[in-house]
Amino acid sequence: MSYERQIATRYLYVGRHERGAVIGGIVSLLIAALGLAMLVLLGGGSAVGVVLFVLGLFSAEIFFLLAFMSVPTGVATFGVSLGVWALTVVLSVTSGFQDQFREKVLGVNAHVIIMKSSTDFAEYREVMDTARNIDKDVLAVQPFIFVEMLATTGKGRIAGVAIKGVDPDRVRGVLDLQKHMTSGSVEDLAKQPAAGELPPIILGKELARKLRLKAGDEVTVVVPMSNVDLETWRTTAAAPRTRRFRVAGIFYSGFDEYDRRLMYTSLAETQALLDRGDKVMGVELKVRDVDRADDIARKLKRRLGEPPFQVQDWYELNQNLFKALTMQKIALLIVLTLIIAVATVNVISAMVMMVTQKKREIAMLKSMGASSFDLGFVFAMVGTAIGAVGTTIGIGVGISTCLVVRAYGYPLDPKVYLIDKLPISVHPLEVLLVAGVSMVLCVGAAIIPALKAASMRPVDGLRHE
Repeated sequence: MSYERQIATRYLYVGRHERGAVIGGIVSLLIAALGLAMLVLLGGGSAVGVVLFVLGLFSAEIFFLLAFMSVPTGVATFGVSLGVWALTVVLSVTSGFQDQFREKVLGVNAHVIIMKSSTDFAEYREVMDTARNIDKDVLAVQPFIFVEMLATTGKGRIAGVAIKGVDPDRVRGVLDLQKHMTSGSVEDLAKQPAAGELPPIILGKELARKLRLKAGDEVTVVVPMSNVDLETWRTTAAAPRTRRFRVAGIFYSGFDEYDRRLMYTSLAETQALLDRGDKVMGVELKVRDVDRADDIARKLKRRLGEPPFQVQDWYELNQNLFKALTMQKIALLIVLTLIIAVATVNVISAMVMMVTQKKREIAMLKSMGASSFDLGFVFAMVGTAIGAVGTTIGIGVGISTCLVVRAYGYPLDPKVYLIDKLPISVHPLEVLLVAGVSMVLCVGAAIIPALKAASMRPVDGLRHE
């Protein structure tokens, strides 16, 4: 080992173990183990276990740093690890929201949608053929109708709903609705009702709870404004058009906006309900790679022409949501990076204090032939080591926190957050980004005290000796 590394190691390691700090660290690890055991035994459903685990890890970190490092160096290392921990956890949470919203959106929606600017979309079969052959990555195509209506059970319970008419023979190839079914099956939509039977319909879990419906119950769908002459805006003598359905299944996507309003029925039943003949609202596609959806949408735009057609991919349809999440993620990244930057100030102060305390040793080494570069390199290594230890501990504790909180499944209010549990996704590239930012800041912070040590003259350190 070179003498620079030996000196840097000696400045980091105090050379003795503080017995009280070591005991405190062991006790803290036992507390963390107790919290983890509570999570395992209770199946992740213990909030106390989460708190004990996280607090135990942080307490153990503080005690062990103080046991093996000097107080200024240990505090600086803890500050770096705390900032890295916060950034790791927050980025994992924001990434979790992005991944969950993407999964929920793609679970009950298609990847590409083709619509027409007018309501006379009768040539949808030709458009489906064009879409099916536009690219080899197109897996399935189906027509659909999406319309706002009212649903009632006739017992004073009524709700505004969005009904989507789908092709029962093609819907499983386009939508992942089946994996969200809690009762019934998507195939039930394809069953032709016998004489006297009601046509089937599928609705969201929260909508079923609101209307107090279960599989096999009846629900009435009302077409608003169906008794109004749209040319004269006069109400006719007839009542609004209605149709009764049998609840064939209930789905739960975990996305409150869909679970509270959405209903599925067959395309033919929706066309009969609207009384518009063999016309649809649009055609939707499922593609092999969702990241290529925008490329396929551009091809369709060129082939079909805009107008009269309008082609949008899944991201464009929900761009406000995903852009808001991305901006929030960037803002949090900037703010929490400032926490690490503040922690590097502790690194600078601890190392400047170290340089001041080691003036005599620096002067002696210089008088013995050590170069200014070598001494500057010593303190640069110390700062880099503080950053490396703090970053490693912070990422370790951060990932552990993410895994424990994800196992616990922290509940959220779906009316506010649209989903019912706190989503956490640990992305390796984001962890590397956090580690890189932390190391760059710590190495940069080590430059100032390293330059101070390198510029010190031997006579200044030995003047009073």
